Amino acid sequence: MAPISALPVQPGKVIAVHLAFESRAAQRGRRPKQPSYFIKATSSLSPSGAEVVRPEGTELLAFEGEIALIIGEPARNVPLERAWEHVSHVTASNDLGIYDYRAQDKGSNTRSKSRDGYTPIGPELIDARAIDPKALRLRTWVNGELVQEDGTSDEQMIFPLAQFVADLSQHMTLETGDIILTGTPAGSTVVQPGDVIEVEVDAPTAPGVPTSGKLRTPVVSGPGDFDGSVGMLPNIDDKQSEEAWGDRAAAGLPADPNAISAELRAKLEAAPTAGLSAQLRNRGLNQVVIEGVYPQTRGTKMVGVARTLRFLPEREDLFKTHGGGFNAQKRTFDAVKPGEVLVIEARRQSESGTMGDILALRARFRGAAGVVTDGGVRDYEEVKEIGLPVFTQGAHPAVLGRRHVPWDHDLAIACGNATVVPGDIIVGDDDGVIVIPRNLAEEVADAALVKEHEDAWVAERVAEGGPLDGLFPPTGANKEAYQAYLAANPVEFPTPGGGGS
Repeated sequence: MAPISALPVQPGKVIAVHLAFESRAAQRGRRPKQPSYFIKATSSLSPSGAEVVRPEGTELLAFEGEIALIIGEPARNVPLERAWEHVSHVTASNDLGIYDYRAQDKGSNTRSKSRDGYTPIGPELIDARAIDPKALRLRTWVNGELVQEDGTSDEQMIFPLAQFVADLSQHMTLETGDIILTGTPAGSTVVQPGDVIEVEVDAPTAPGVPTSGKLRTPVVSGPGDFDGSVGMLPNIDDKQSEEAWGDRAAAGLPADPNAISAELRAKLEAAPTAGLSAQLRNRGLNQVVIEGVYPQTRGTKMVGVARTLRFLPEREDLFKTHGGGFNAQKRTFDAVKPGEVLVIEARRQSESGTMGDILALRARFRGAAGVVTDGGVRDYEEVKEIGLPVFTQGAHPAVLGRRHVPWDHDLAIACGNATVVPGDIIVGDDDGVIVIPRNLAEEVADAALVKEHEDAWVAERVAEGGPLDGLFPPTGANKEAYQAYLAANPVEFPTPGGGGS
């Protein structure tokens, strides 16, 4: 590696953090409980202005604007409150990677991120003693357009910058010149040959606004020269494309296959659970009602895709190991996706809360379609005010640990004596909640709406004084009368954003 003038000494190692910004965690749908790391080769370092090569045969070169910490005084087993004293300088970096190799590397990122030139750094150093580590700003531009902007406050970072120094020093000596790359915020995406990436770190509230200057990296194309006889060849799939680009739409991928189409959602929102339940029974499915749960607010209609969470019966030793920290309950609420209904197995034990107002706020922010729990809800009125559809057995003030251990998620569960598999369709209204297998959802919704049309006609006849015999359901002359009515007034299926009969 050629010397880089911005660095005080040549580093012995470069350590990168996988995930550290709240905005990136929200984008990825997962939030780590503790920091995790990978090593980048020092030969990947390059100065501002140096070109980065996207090898032929690859597609997914993505930038990651990052804040780089440079170790001054060696650190070994330093406490958190002293850790920042071991950082001499802060500067900008770009943690580039080829997602074509990311799946094969399985978190080590060796081939995807340690290529020559894949860690541009600089151009100037900020004295770490002159700034507040919780008041830095990171910005990234691509071809002059601002694409990343975030900060290092407690609200913006999952972990404070100093924690990386303290944590790593428990396991290795951080030596003078070593570099820690502290993760990227939301906005990282794919770049192409011809693009120019610029990254800057500054301290806007510090005297003189110290800055790293803009770290400039032009992207060029170069030979691949990959030999499949000695190692893996580059390969991409939908998951890597989505994560490299930032989302499925930007990657040119179809919508999430687990999502409900707007057309089906409109039909399910129009169909009552009573009618849907009857149609499922006609198809041989009787155990589809989540027993004993009702909406907090009358008039609530909920439609979404099931995401599941399971609690085990309280056992004090297991609660000590699984109940605290970023447990299964918090991880699931923190990762729920837009349009999903979080279904909680609490064994119909309502003698403690299974969620409260903070978790409800997080689920609403994440775009959840609702929550179903066959247990109790704490902060009942506060949760109701949040506006998230919640179906529960009722209110209970006790904390989770009185009856439950948060155990696991995203697996088949039993909620209210009904089996719920991730990906099932969940529909709730004032009558309760039902579970619809995805492969039956379209036909069941259509059939329920057709039956609703017929029932509306029958209700009018009964209101006029008609007897139930031969009318409910229509037979003989009544059936002929309804068929004539149907010909003149066909069933209108609802459309997204519209209405229907």
